[in-house]
Amino acid sequence: MSTTSSMAPTATYASTHSDFETARFILPDLVGDCPYPLRLNPYCYPVSRASEQWLLHGAHLADPKVTQFMGLHAGELAAACYPDADAFHLRVCSDFMNWLFNVDDLLDEFDVDGTWGMRECCISAIRDPINFQTEKLAGKMCKSFFSRFMQTGGPGCTERFINTMDLYFIAVAKQADDRAKGRVPDLESYITMRRDTSGCKPCFVFIEYTAQIDLPDKVVSHPVIMAMEDASNDLVSLYNDIFSYNVEQSRHDTHNMIVVLMREQSLNLQGAVDYIGRLCKACIQRFEDSRDILPSWGEELDRQVAIYIEGLQNWAVGSLHWSFDSTRYFGNNGHTIKQDRIIELLPKRLL
Repeated sequence: MSTTSSMAPTATYASTHSDFETARFILPDLVGDCPYPLRLNPYCYPVSRASEQWLLHGAHLADPKVTQFMGLHAGELAAACYPDADAFHLRVCSDFMNWLFNVDDLLDEFDVDGTWGMRECCISAIRDPINFQTEKLAGKMCKSFFSRFMQTGGPGCTERFINTMDLYFIAVAKQADDRAKGRVPDLESYITMRRDTSGCKPCFVFIEYTAQIDLPDKVVSHPVIMAMEDASNDLVSLYNDIFSYNVEQSRHDTHNMIVVLMREQSLNLQGAVDYIGRLCKACIQRFEDSRDILPSWGEELDRQVAIYIEGLQNWAVGSLHWSFDSTRYFGNNGHTIKQDRIIELLPKRLL
């Protein structure tokens, strides 16, 4: 089955593309449609504040980036996605996520060559965090968080993190090439690439890491587990594309499902947003349908798989609520937008 057919609903939609530039759009009821309970790690606030100081020191940020970063609250995202982690493991997660957001923002400004350079530095730092030497700040921070990861991370878990981070950098390089050439990918290509640019795959590895489990290959390569990972990844990515669209459209960024749908399905803005709302419901249904056909691997492995699956749903609900609490997408208006679901479009920047 193609990635497109696994994502797209079968219904057709009447909304069509229009030259009329709407000044606002209305969010689907994403919070009401998400059935999973939100939990917060009890170590959230002290760990989050310590992790912020780690990033500020390691990245040498200066205003206005300091102010922007302090509204990110990536530690709170980690606390919602890994609610059962102890303080040590949550801190490694928080440092990684603060680092990842910082790198992701840097890469938005990099060309293809710059992205490959960042990949080479960071993957080398992750492969050998003790002995690899670099003057690049991103590489030094990699060494910091991953040397701590390796203290308790299992061998399968460790290798999965390295491989999924490499997939992330490769996909972001492709995104940079598309951006430079003004290309809007087709729907199927976009979905495949988005599963890697989202950063969800390495974040899912941290579900194992925080639970101190190391799932065997026969589990992680099973089609049902992979389908559940894809469904959670797609859901988080769709949420993110809706929430980040306003800022991205203002800077003419085309790496967004809304842009792809408007182009490929001839939808107007609200039509594309409504379509994504239906896709989100379909992702949840795919996740639950897969849960219903999970095989058994024996009592102990089944216990570990249950932890991993709960982690995948924590990522869905945690990222959803965090997006309104952070200032990254909605500034200080997140709580209001969470209630009324109205997004006022920012003016486009001059090219």
